[in-house]
Amino acid sequence: MLPTLEWLLTKRTLRLSLVAASADLTDAVAVTAGTALADRMATPISWVHSSDLDDPTPFLSAGNVLLTDGAQFGFAAATETYDYNSYVRRLVDAGIVGLGFATHFLHQGMPPGLAVACARAGLPLIDVPDRVPFIAVIREVADQIAAERSRRMEWSIAAHKAISYAALKPTGLRSTLIELERQLSCWVGLFDATGHPVPVPGQQRSGDRFAEPVRDEVARALRKGSRSSTALTLDAGQVTIQTLGQSGALRGALALGRGVPLDRAENELVTSVIAMATLALEQNRALDATRGHLRSSLVELMLEGRVTAARSIATEVWGGLPTEPLSVFALARHTQSHFILDALDVWALDADGHGFFAVRGEVIVVLVDGASDSRTAISALHALEELVDDHHLVAGSAHAANYSELATAVGQASTALQARGKQPGLTAFAAIADSGMLGVLHAAGAERVAHRVLTPLTDLEPEHSAALVQTLRSWFAHDCSWGATAASLGVHRHTVRSRIDQAGSILNLNLESFEGRLELWAALRLSV
Repeated sequence: MLPTLEWLLTKRTLRLSLVAASADLTDAVAVTAGTALADRMATPISWVHSSDLDDPTPFLSAGNVLLTDGAQFGFAAATETYDYNSYVRRLVDAGIVGLGFATHFLHQGMPPGLAVACARAGLPLIDVPDRVPFIAVIREVADQIAAERSRRMEWSIAAHKAISYAALKPTGLRSTLIELERQLSCWVGLFDATGHPVPVPGQQRSGDRFAEPVRDEVARALRKGSRSSTALTLDAGQVTIQTLGQSGALRGALALGRGVPLDRAENELVTSVIAMATLALEQNRALDATRGHLRSSLVELMLEGRVTAARSIATEVWGGLPTEPLSVFALARHTQSHFILDALDVWALDADGHGFFAVRGEVIVVLVDGASDSRTAISALHALEELVDDHHLVAGSAHAANYSELATAVGQASTALQARGKQPGLTAFAAIADSGMLGVLHAAGAERVAHRVLTPLTDLEPEHSAALVQTLRSWFAHDCSWGATAASLGVHRHTVRSRIDQAGSILNLNLESFEGRLELWAALRLSV
């Protein structure tokens, strides 16, 4: 640790002590002075100087401790008239964290005026006793500063080595970020090129990682389109945000936060991680594209029934394919974000052959072991569901007893995906199928089509439109029976037929045919 006055007072060989003066202070001033005193006692000392100038501040800097023998205060009666308040104020304004006074050297004891002035300003006043040379105090602090720098250098070398080892792992970026959190005792948040959070499995929990202020600042940084570093302050501490990638082609951003600011060595480590992350993202893009094409080709082989060939290739590259039965998922592809595919890459690696994915057009097809007695398969399935939730993805799912049913299951999962619309979450095809054809149409958003079919009718004069719609609904409710409909409405059957013919003409539908009646019935049911 860097030396502080609290630390310095523990050095018994120096025999230093804090002077406590009784000053006539108001309660408010006493509280302020006490707080300032405590802060300066805990502030790291940047260096120790000695001077007997009346104004030594041009030669001092913030964080210094000043040692003086008091020659500038004069002697005898002069010490009682010296303006100690102005002297102390100059030191405080310069950022001095403490003042050491050599008692029993030029002066016999501590000047009372100096003690009172320091007490009012909250400036620690240290009694440097007789036979303790200033050089001994300076050397003690200098040695501690040198030791701390050496320790930080050793830490920096070890931390960079640990980060490098993490980067060499198969899950390079993921492992690097987790190692950075461990080294700095902080949290790290990863964001994609659109500013969306990218959860990284294995990271420590933090409510600030994807907090709204952090997301807003990341969005602003990415909108600029150039490499940048910004900072903001949350209740829990300072957050630093760094963009990833080259200006004009940003790949995302990294946010890092903790309760205390980073020192120089820690900032250098973060800079190294930013460079490594950017380089990894740029270099892996072509390789990821090649792997993606291979995955897509394997899915097409499986859909064609050539599962043995697909499994042979997948085993060599990824360790195999999921075993039957299968849980099949269709995810809406985020065309502006490659981080979804990166997250799926990590998921598939953790699944250890129990999960597989590939891009197929605008859909990402994901296969997972459907065996309920496999712990790894169950873990992979839960991890995929968490990924859908964490990334706010739109997904559909279905089941296949074996690979021969894969094409059907992919179609069903895609149907469930379309039924989900743009609402994030997962919809199972079975849930749609159980609701019947109308349920499928409703889930697919067919109400908009129904509204368009009925628009010529609903655009009529309200009273006329209401009579026609009422007649149509009653007619379908009575199985298209003229007599039953007329009795229900209390009108003549010719009136019913006239209204039905008029509605068919307005809607351009042949209501004498089954097809025309079916289309109008479905439109009326979906428009409820």
